[in-house]
Amino acid sequence: MSIILISVILLAIVGGTSAIILYVVANRFQVVEDKRVNLLEEILPAANCGGCGYPGCHGFAEACVKASSLNGLRCPVGGDELMSRVGGLLGFEVQVTAPMIAVVRCNGSCDNRPRTSQYDGAKSCAVESMLYGGETGCSFGCLSHGDCVKACMFDAIYINEQTLLPEVVEDKCTACGACVKACPKNIIELRKKGEKSHRIFVNCVNKDKGAISRKACSVSCIACSKCRQVCSYNAITIANNLAYIDCNLCTLCRACVEVCPTSAIAELNFPPQKKTEAEE
Repeated sequence: MSIILISVILLAIVGGTSAIILYVVANRFQVVEDKRVNLLEEILPAANCGGCGYPGCHGFAEACVKASSLNGLRCPVGGDELMSRVGGLLGFEVQVTAPMIAVVRCNGSCDNRPRTSQYDGAKSCAVESMLYGGETGCSFGCLSHGDCVKACMFDAIYINEQTLLPEVVEDKCTACGACVKACPKNIIELRKKGEKSHRIFVNCVNKDKGAISRKACSVSCIACSKCRQVCSYNAITIANNLAYIDCNLCTLCRACVEVCPTSAIAELNFPPQKKTEAEE
């Protein structure tokens, strides 16, 4: 028998044996995916933003299919309308949740928070925050390099060129939370969007004592407690020299806004308050 023929026979035996092994292994470790995963993935927005807490829309679809209910599962991009479709496909009831939106809790503009130094390093909030507190006397405020802007997949946040602070574009924000994760100073928070987009929150995260924070920024919270004293709904707490308004308890009465001596409490999208006769 010629060498060539022997070689062909050996190769055929090796090839056939390998094919059998691969077939057995493939069947042994085969993962059968629920067909509903693909059906869900087709109706998801394919944003793959991770705002749901899972690695992309496919991961979220798998989580929904494996879950015994949709409580705690939500696609921030699709909102309640999409979750209703997901619930209908899986046979689950879906609880309606309040729309959320990203809120920037720093009002340390160039006018309110003077620069005391100049940073010449990499234009990254993450990098600068690792090196020092920032160019102002407030080590808690926005660094203005726009890491939040880079993280947003929906062009829903930008840096105001005059104030050097990030601003959220309300009709584009999906509350995916990417900007929240990107901010090394933790000044961005997801809060209830509010009826008619009305929102009230403490526009400061400075935890220094009052005199120190006020010296660094003219509109900082000084934890004077006046807001808490006038709140009839226990929506305001004071901790670490900083007031905080719970959006789940706040009724948007605006009483706290009126008494804040430093204008540290922001009220968004409200009509102007009527002046009293004495003020006029």
